[in-house]
Amino acid sequence: MALSLAYKKPSLTGSIQVPGDKSISHRAIMFGSMASGTTTVKGFLMGDDCLSTISCFQKLGVKIDISDEVVTIQSEGEDSWKEPSEVLDTGNSGTTTRLMLGLLAGTSFHSVLAGDESIAKRPMKRIINPLREMGADIRGRMDGQYTPLAVQGTALKAIDYTLPVASAQVKSAILLAALKAEGKTVIHEPIASRDHTEIMLEHFGATITRENQLIKLEGGQKLTAAHVQVPGDISSAAFMIGAALVTENSKVTLKNVGINPTRTGILDVIEKMGASFELVENDTEGERSADVTVYSSKLKGTEIGGELIPRLIDEIPLIALIATQAEGTTVIKDAEELRVKETDRIAAVVKELTKMGANIEATEDGMIIQGPTALTGAEMTSYGDHRLGMMAAIGALAASGEVVIDDPECISISYPNFFEHLNLLTK
Repeated sequence: MALSLAYKKPSLTGSIQVPGDKSISHRAIMFGSMASGTTTVKGFLMGDDCLSTISCFQKLGVKIDISDEVVTIQSEGEDSWKEPSEVLDTGNSGTTTRLMLGLLAGTSFHSVLAGDESIAKRPMKRIINPLREMGADIRGRMDGQYTPLAVQGTALKAIDYTLPVASAQVKSAILLAALKAEGKTVIHEPIASRDHTEIMLEHFGATITRENQLIKLEGGQKLTAAHVQVPGDISSAAFMIGAALVTENSKVTLKNVGINPTRTGILDVIEKMGASFELVENDTEGERSADVTVYSSKLKGTEIGGELIPRLIDEIPLIALIATQAEGTTVIKDAEELRVKETDRIAAVVKELTKMGANIEATEDGMIIQGPTALTGAEMTSYGDHRLGMMAAIGALAASGEVVIDDPECISISYPNFFEHLNLLTK
């Protein structure tokens, strides 16, 4: 069902706690299911993607309970997992699909992974290739390029692997398989990508060596249950940051936001653009977090590329929107990864912001935006992509006229209470 939004020069004020980090929530369930003992997870993101991860492990025989926003996982370790009697449905979650491949490759049983129509179009070969080098038996459409994928668990061996491109999902799938592999697995990253998996391996008792972009993990290690406190997701917080930046007389505080250095590219970019914001770091173990306060700001265009891209890949739709309100030219490059997300986000962002009157053009690996531009109401397509749905909603704050968003429900994938929070801040 479509949603109509219309604002008259809004200003945003107030303080909110954004939902838990999606990447960390996925991994907390995975590691808790691999570990022996009782793992508790607080701050878990109750979004569709992360609930798909819970469902998959429940089908593997892991006992997982949700009560009072705390997830409790009781497991005797991954060797206790049972062969699933039905397909493991990963929904719309690329993270679940790709990381599960690494986890299932070293089991003693057969399993099948499949998701929705979007997942069926997303490439899996870059995950499967290194796993096959480790001895994994994975088969699917177009030689494993697309789901459904059948995994026959088998004995694995360690590899020395250089990632062709920086990818936390590829790296994580290899590391998860490496725990069951014989020998020491070595991974070379061209650029540092999200390191949530490495941090959580250490948190659950594994020994992992990290130096610059070189990662080493010895196989055969067993994990021990732990408590996980999930910080707020900076990728979700980014949209509220953007909302404050593109509206007048706004001041928004986002509490307990994860500020893992591999994820804070959005803060680097808005700082380059002249944004006014403050960070007050919290005293936490493991993943770092902070309260972030953002003020309305006069922005200027900038160039975004290179090592920044892996640190803000999910925030680029929002950055493109912000750039429409900045003085001058913003160039986004080296972001070809966007073409294989939930949709081709380069093409989709350009098409949808053009509907609103933005001066934006696509390039092979990014986009060029001229600003500032007065945005107008339009009928926006989300493509079932939560990031594009939120981009359109934030665009409505800066636009004159009515913005209509199709399928706003897709936003619940990562931010179930997005519109509730937006309404709280715009009152």
